Amino acid sequence: MADGRSALLAGGRRRGRTPSPGASRPASGTAPLAVLAAVFTVAQLVLVRPVLGLGWDEIVYVSQVTSHHPAAFFSAPRSRGVPLLVAPVASWSESTALLRVYLAVLSGLGLYLALRAWHGLFPTRVLVTGGVLFASLWVTLFYGPQAMPNQWVALGALIAVGCFLRHHADRSARGALRGIAAGAALMALMRPTDAVWVTVPLLVLALAGRRVRPLLALAAGLGAGAAEWLAEAYAWYGGPGERLAEASRIQGGLGLHLAVDDHMRSLGGRGLCRPCTGAMPHPVITLWWLALPLLAVLALVVAVRARRALRTALPLACAVTAALPYLFMMGYAAPRFLQPAYALLAIPVADALWHLVGTPAGRRRPVVTSLVALALAGHLTVQSAVLVHTVDRTTDDRRDWARTAGELHRLGVRPPCLITGHEAIPVAYYTGCSSGGTGGNNENITVAEILSAADRVPVAALTGPGGTPPGYARAWPAHAIGDLRARIAPTPGQAAPRTATTVGPG
Repeated sequence: MADGRSALLAGGRRRGRTPSPGASRPASGTAPLAVLAAVFTVAQLVLVRPVLGLGWDEIVYVSQVTSHHPAAFFSAPRSRGVPLLVAPVASWSESTALLRVYLAVLSGLGLYLALRAWHGLFPTRVLVTGGVLFASLWVTLFYGPQAMPNQWVALGALIAVGCFLRHHADRSARGALRGIAAGAALMALMRPTDAVWVTVPLLVLALAGRRVRPLLALAAGLGAGAAEWLAEAYAWYGGPGERLAEASRIQGGLGLHLAVDDHMRSLGGRGLCRPCTGAMPHPVITLWWLALPLLAVLALVVAVRARRALRTALPLACAVTAALPYLFMMGYAAPRFLQPAYALLAIPVADALWHLVGTPAGRRRPVVTSLVALALAGHLTVQSAVLVHTVDRTTDDRRDWARTAGELHRLGVRPPCLITGHEAIPVAYYTGCSSGGTGGNNENITVAEILSAADRVPVAALTGPGGTPPGYARAWPAHAIGDLRARIAPTPGQAAPRTATTVGPG
């Protein structure tokens, strides 16, 4: 019988001692998970460092709840989960370091709860190994202390799938239904469309097996998490269909796009690969990614032979549906997009690795054990190297925004103020200004509104290297700030010169 569930339950009832795979168990086996979560938290603070400035997307999310900066434009693909997540700190403090520490601790706690949801489905050693595999990825460590949604979708996916399996194994499993609803709600709160893709196999299985209670738990969680997104869709876009269409336009038009090679290019530490050009990273960086599907197949074979296929097949299926839109429906890539798939693959892959190093009699295979240990050590070394490189480069980029803000302050652009043009959103946040765009994906203001604002507050129009200034700002005095050009509107009552004046180098 599949998974041997009936036999296990019957045996548990006869002896009164052996619980089923999903039944409530003492927490004695979860101490290693707590240790792993604590190490993960410390690793984020040491390797990523709390001094890392806010990134572009983080600024959009954080600015929605902080009282220290004007809110940036919030586009159709985004949802309010991250602003709610950071609100307990960002609503009263503008300390980026404090926010980083808060998010690192929270993500460590989230990892513990996500792995705890699988307690009893796999041995503790498998859960710890799976947790290490996921937590040691550079993308997991890098985004753990950042105000971004994808890692929280990954943790919600682990919770929902783990609790679903626990309930499937034992309908009396304590808290399983609440866990299903909570995991689904967390995913939907962060990214509603991702939540739907992840839960497709769960919904299909619940419907096929006529499992009404888990089906209702999934529906309740998805509905609760997506409620605010749906309300905004009706209030601002005319409905969910219109919001999804606008989101598709912003994302380049969802359709048939082969983005597998784009994701491989992003593995070298590129936060956003759009457009995704350039050479592939060194093969040693992509080797783990190519090995992942092979290990997933091995995990499924192992589970089928052990007659416990479901608890391996279901997370693998959810990982496939989670990755599908990003690998084949979007024309660009970011490594964080696949975090839910990585999290769901981690536990089955860990199970496959333990199967490789052990014999059916429980003895170790010394040669295989050495090879697997060597491969894992090399993998961790590569991930650490990519992380250090990514953190250093990202830190420099965000310091450039801070330096640009400092120069704008020196030139008289101080709050209240308005920044438009190239990289307006991050530069405006660091300057303390509002940001505006007259075109593109962040269009939220008209030329007439910009000129009207220039009569009241300082306004700067930024152009990047090789860019041309907008027509309304061509006569404004120009200033070189690094590789940017800032054209600053004349102060109220000051006539604009006929030609731009360049101040600074170049």
